[in-house]
Amino acid sequence: MTTSGTPAPLPSVPPTIADVAREAAVSKTTASDALRGHGRVSGPTRRAVLEVAERLGYAPNRSARSLRTSVTETIALHIPEFLTSAEYYMSFVFGVAEQAARAGLNVTLLSSGHLPPTRGAVPQVDGLVLCDPVAEDPVVEQLMSSGLPVVTAERYVGDRQPTGVIWSDHDASMTELLDHLHESGARRPAFIASDTTSDWSLTLQRTHARWCARRGLPELVSRAPFGSTPAVLQGVVRKLLTETPEIDAIVCAADGAAAAVLPELRSAGRRVGEDFLLASCVDSSAMRAAEPPITAVDLRPRTMGAECARLLCEILSGETPRGTVRDLPIELNVRASTRP
Repeated sequence: MTTSGTPAPLPSVPPTIADVAREAAVSKTTASDALRGHGRVSGPTRRAVLEVAERLGYAPNRSARSLRTSVTETIALHIPEFLTSAEYYMSFVFGVAEQAARAGLNVTLLSSGHLPPTRGAVPQVDGLVLCDPVAEDPVVEQLMSSGLPVVTAERYVGDRQPTGVIWSDHDASMTELLDHLHESGARRPAFIASDTTSDWSLTLQRTHARWCARRGLPELVSRAPFGSTPAVLQGVVRKLLTETPEIDAIVCAADGAAAAVLPELRSAGRRVGEDFLLASCVDSSAMRAAEPPITAVDLRPRTMGAECARLLCEILSGETPRGTVRDLPIELNVRASTRP
């Protein structure tokens, strides 16, 4: 009773699956399949059910459901631990998490220490997203062999084929970047490549080699471990400038590397944006905040993560066939570091 003597309002009854089905004009089975992302449910029907569930505030009892079915309503995301400090990969994680939440799925982050200890053991999830998978990584090989649906961000250069792929045309973007440097006056551009064997890294190196051969220019390449400290990257630049002082431009592959080498270029007397050009294959806040701001390729990591999660959900629901490959457009952002 309230102080006025009138009965307190009864708590609202949470909506049920029957409420969702009735509002969406489908059967309870269809509504359940659409919400779980399984079964033969068309794309428009699944979207209609999800919209109704969101509007009604329907929250499924995940614990009870997991006891009745083999569906975990969880997808896993794997990123090598040494990459998690890079801005690109953190944005990618947020993209995956946001899209999975829209589909009513949980996301668990897998690392080497969280995989089942037995080789060949399968993680207890419905599907996997692998970010820029490296062929020699035993964890990636184990996940690719798990039998679970796997969607990769960029192609996988190993023996096994993922269930779906979201990729970007890095050959075209690297060619555009190098052409821009050439048009801006660069005749001895050097490339600091990543030493990983991901499709992204190998594509950039092949494109750079072809571009130099086509232009009749020397192929000036150094490789640095992905995730190298600024001191390591600066040492690579110091060595390049000492051995080939005629270098007039540098392209850095790794996230954040171009901003990290700016102090070394200044100490060597190079004026970036004037007599020396500097660019990055990965855009980030560090590229935008540098002085001068650094030309870079916007890989749209948050969108990439969201599209990987979207494709995985569509494959799990049967809405999209296995083997689907989709292209994510990327773009070159030209800034003061390459405008002499």
